[in-house]
Amino acid sequence: MLGIMKQSKSRFPRSRTPRTPRNVYLDNAASTLLDPRARVAMRLYGTTYYANPGAIHTPGRTAARALEFARETIARKIGARTHEIIFTSGATESDNLALRGIAEAAHAQKKHVITSQIEHAAVLEPAKELKAQGFDVTYLPVDNEGLVNSNDVRKSITRHTLLVSIMHANNEIGTIEPIEKIGRICKEAGVPFHTDAAQSFAKVPIDVERAHVDLLSMSAHKIHGPKGVGALYVREGTPFKAQILGGGQEFGLRSGTQNVAGVVGFAKAAEELKPKDIDRMAVLRDYAFKHLLSIPCTRSNGSRTRRLCNNVNVLFEGVPSGELLMHLDRAGIAVSTGSACSSLDIKASHVLTAIGESAEEAHAAIRFSISKFTTKEEIDYAIRRTTQAVDAIRSAHKLMRT
Repeated sequence: MLGIMKQSKSRFPRSRTPRTPRNVYLDNAASTLLDPRARVAMRLYGTTYYANPGAIHTPGRTAARALEFARETIARKIGARTHEIIFTSGATESDNLALRGIAEAAHAQKKHVITSQIEHAAVLEPAKELKAQGFDVTYLPVDNEGLVNSNDVRKSITRHTLLVSIMHANNEIGTIEPIEKIGRICKEAGVPFHTDAAQSFAKVPIDVERAHVDLLSMSAHKIHGPKGVGALYVREGTPFKAQILGGGQEFGLRSGTQNVAGVVGFAKAAEELKPKDIDRMAVLRDYAFKHLLSIPCTRSNGSRTRRLCNNVNVLFEGVPSGELLMHLDRAGIAVSTGSACSSLDIKASHVLTAIGESAEEAHAAIRFSISKFTTKEEIDYAIRRTTQAVDAIRSAHKLMRT
């Protein structure tokens, strides 16, 4: 027995990253550090108030109250009513739930979906599946900043359109879409409007009433909440069919025992992301842009005016992004080539090619994404090491050609 206990050490993989002068994490669009206050709140509902919120005894009612308080917190963030918030496992599930839930509830003649060319895979893949099932899907183009033209939405809507799904802010280039204009067009046409707000929730003001949004996807781990938790806003009265059946939790739209600790952490993280944090991230973003764009033959991707507070996407001409990423990784700097869900994919980013970059150019882009915990010292270190790495890579490539 003692021998077995001695062998029971954790076998989870540990980081093999060598010691470096710094450890700078600038991949916060992929995932963020759990806010310490969210961690404390989660621990309480994982160790003390851990009962099933569906139970009628006192511990169960305590958990249920925490669940509803969290629901109220998330609802307030987007101007929704409490019963319109459905907790899920994350934005990917929320996106799938939105598209499939609307499609399966629609009238048989409603077989047309409108989306954009730069959506996250969590929208593009369900749309692809719907197309395979006989639905028509329109993929709207974007301009060179990644903006959808609201007039294209208007022109694309037909009497067969069942849903328009346009993301609020792009995960790769940070462009914030004109969802208010799009929502108004959808409302006038009587077509439900869904927006993926995984990157923008709690960072960009959202009012579902003013924007005429009918469904909105959210994620916890993009705002210093836990992974595996998210939500879908569903406007009351929207035709919708549940995709997970069981005990009827979440108002019958998403069955399964709720992750109370995770939901509490989600709400706490949303509560703790303050306007001052948004302003500070925007200042660091602009500071990073100013210095990175001073590197010769470098340009930004996405809109500079309609942009997420924490997104810096830069293209270094002639510098393969994978090579630069490894240079920075050895320097202790974590960045990304784009979507975390496809960072190992060798294909050019569909977002960058949609805004007019060639496949070769798309492979030269790096995304730096900031959090409320990022410091100016870390940004300065990243700028310095990026400048050195770009120079070294370009020099090495020049030597190889001579």
